[in-house]
Amino acid sequence: MSENLLRHETSPYLIQHRENPVHWMPWGEAAFERARTENKPILLSIGYAACHWCHVMAHESFEDATTAALLNDLMVNIKVDREERPDVDTIYQSALAMLGEHGGWPLTMFLTPDREPFWGGTYFPPTARYGRPGFADVVRAVAESYRAEPDRVQQNVAALRDGLAQLSRPLGGDGITTASTDQVAERLAAEVDTFRGGIKGAPKFPQPGIFEQLWRAWRRTGNETFKSAVLTTLDNICQGGIYDHLGGGFARYSVDEMWLAPHFEKMLYDNAELIALLTLVWQETKSPLYAERVAQTVEWLTREMITPEGGFASSLDADSEGEEGKFYVWDEAEIEQILGPDSSTFKQVYGVSADGNWEGRNILNRLRSVEFLDADTETALRTDRARLLEIRALRIRPGKDDKVLADWNGLMIAGLAFAGQTFGRHEWTAVARRAYTFVKSEMAAEENRLHHSWRDGQARHPATLDDYANMSRAALALHEATQEIAFLADAETWAAVIEEEFGDPDGAYFFTAKDTPFLIQRTKTANDSAIPSGNGTLVGVLARLHHLTGKDEYRARADEIVRTFSGEIARNFFPLATLINNNELLEAPLQIVLIGEADAADTQALLGVIHQTSLPNRLLTVLPGPEPLPAAHPAAGKTMIDGGATVYICRGPVCGPPVDTAADLADALENTWDKN
Repeated sequence: MSENLLRHETSPYLIQHRENPVHWMPWGEAAFERARTENKPILLSIGYAACHWCHVMAHESFEDATTAALLNDLMVNIKVDREERPDVDTIYQSALAMLGEHGGWPLTMFLTPDREPFWGGTYFPPTARYGRPGFADVVRAVAESYRAEPDRVQQNVAALRDGLAQLSRPLGGDGITTASTDQVAERLAAEVDTFRGGIKGAPKFPQPGIFEQLWRAWRRTGNETFKSAVLTTLDNICQGGIYDHLGGGFARYSVDEMWLAPHFEKMLYDNAELIALLTLVWQETKSPLYAERVAQTVEWLTREMITPEGGFASSLDADSEGEEGKFYVWDEAEIEQILGPDSSTFKQVYGVSADGNWEGRNILNRLRSVEFLDADTETALRTDRARLLEIRALRIRPGKDDKVLADWNGLMIAGLAFAGQTFGRHEWTAVARRAYTFVKSEMAAEENRLHHSWRDGQARHPATLDDYANMSRAALALHEATQEIAFLADAETWAAVIEEEFGDPDGAYFFTAKDTPFLIQRTKTANDSAIPSGNGTLVGVLARLHHLTGKDEYRARADEIVRTFSGEIARNFFPLATLINNNELLEAPLQIVLIGEADAADTQALLGVIHQTSLPNRLLTVLPGPEPLPAAHPAAGKTMIDGGATVYICRGPVCGPPVDTAADLADALENTWDKN
């Protein structure tokens, strides 16, 4: 007898659906065999715990007994958490795009029992509206077509099969030149909203990879247009409603052009990337706004997003009590009651009014003026925010997806390690180290393999390329922060796993390992999605490993990735930010070697200068004495000056003269700029 089988799952998203009258099954052979036995099409529904429209479709259709009975009669129903199974989601999102539809979640795809897609969409309302057919009508029509028109179904299957096969055949080229990198930056800058930042139009996503591209372009060329695009964007993101001004942390995106109204879910990966970008830009600007947003976001992370075991949870929901944003918005009367006579200034600064700025209520924001006010006013506002946060804590909180994902954790570990170094916050590095230790120990499989997801004591699902690439990057970030050799060894170990399990003789790396079961296609891409691409990230990992170890094989592998995907830039450069950024690191690394006792005052003074200089292509090595570097390293054999801490700055095969004072080091680093 059929039943809902999600009660055995650990994913918070799947658990949300375990009481549905729909007879959901998890992705796996049991579901596929049932579809073959009963000769029924598969309804594949993919979403995630913080997805607002996933909740809407669940309430409207999957919790409805009549709709559920229809689904149970006509379909074999599979529910997938796209964060647990990005490998599954990637394939069927691509299939939907080939059908001419915009992707997104919930993803609603119809498959043959052999898991091959033949039709689909995203959100469907229960009855026809929004120009979309009603879900029940769709289900009936698909089931009838599958029964009565098998040839037509197979035509769709064949067409999509051919299209999906192209996902592992990117357009190669001879590499990425500095000239083409500059051209991409110029075209990106032309797409930036010069008033509010971000790429023009709505919705607006922060897109840290793109704005790191523009920051790098400014460092490379000196063109102030690039710098302005980044600063305008970050100022408005940091002061807009997309930022939680009371609790810290950034929401996924803004539904408008002004960064005012977010889609209120908070995702770990967005905050990881924004911590890293804000830190990189702060190193140049010393903006108190950026420093505060980094600190407050880390405070939110440590307060709300660390599991008891030390890993980082995935997300906070947009909804609470069945309403989007209810936890975060305010009535003017509430503000006045809580703050009393102090409310006037707060309301003016944070855009609070009787009519509200979003559906009759107020999203706190500082878009009226992104500049900080005088010190006394900012101190008073800080007190006001603390009082409001205390009251807000009494509300019913949005749901938390507390599963730990290896790739997202890797992103946050790397961002925290970088920010901890830069701001001298060693406790941040300690938090990063703890999360790293958790992933390495609790999410490990045999033979140095990782699992992708962990929750409730169970590590599950095959790790993807993104998992290994981001955890390798995390290991190298911690190696730089601590100079502990074990982190470097881990990165080398995972690089070997990547080569063995994900490598493609035609170049670069598949998204899934060769032993990942039940997939109709292995995809291979350098396109960034919600997170940076694994292949793009891996270029930077391999570049660092090459310079840190002196092993040429790492350089060759990085070059091969770039060649494999470089032709894609002519097709569409927008999703290739990570690849382009790490190619610049590969081609023009700035190797900085500091020789000196770690705790000595002169060493710390020189480190302070390095950490407070924005150097996107920096590779920092700190040696306590005349320890050996790889023979091919340009600083091999260099020594301290008169027994004191000494820095060597190397570009290509050449190092500059030794530097042993903070002032001289600041000048020397300033002169590393290669402006056209």
